[in-house]
Amino acid sequence: MSDTTNRCPWCGNDPLYVKYHDTEWGKQVTDDRILFEFLILESAQAGLSWITILRKREGYRRLFAEFDPQKVALFTNEQMDSIVQDPAIIRHRGKVASAVSNAQIFLAIQKEFGSFYNYLYSFMPDQRPLRNNLATLKDAPTRTAQSDALSKDLKKRGIKFFGTTICYAFMQAVGMVDDHLNDCDFKN
Repeated sequence: MSDTTNRCPWCGNDPLYVKYHDTEWGKQVTDDRILFEFLILESAQAGLSWITILRKREGYRRLFAEFDPQKVALFTNEQMDSIVQDPAIIRHRGKVASAVSNAQIFLAIQKEFGSFYNYLYSFMPDQRPLRNNLATLKDAPTRTAQSDALSKDLKKRGIKFFGTTICYAFMQAVGMVDDHLNDCDFKN
């Protein structure tokens, strides 16, 4: 029996990508811990493909304290040196160090806004997700005024590896933006 489900073509036939597309991508995330997970993962993606990061996600989960920002914010240089040696993740010292400093900034934003979610949605029209009307992948933007503003503010606060294109990918991943194609069975 063949699968007749309509999906966005970017996920192809890779089972991991299909599962991610079907169960996570574009679904609104309100939990700050999951938002932190995607902040780490999307930052790690800079310059790489998302499937590369998905394949290493469990390694990130294990090495970054189950994505607990309070624990990651306290990582020492010795812990970061150990993490960089583990092939379960992308072994980039700058990205590992930025995950630690980004965790510290994440916690400061939580304190200032009550939650990271509240902070993120302060950049959205009416503090709500955007639902784009996309006929083809070519119609999908790689950045928007919202991703530009959010990325700029995060950079001003010290967040690294989170330019506007990565920021927009983060927004898609956590459902701030629904960029499922119109004919996708998973469009919200």
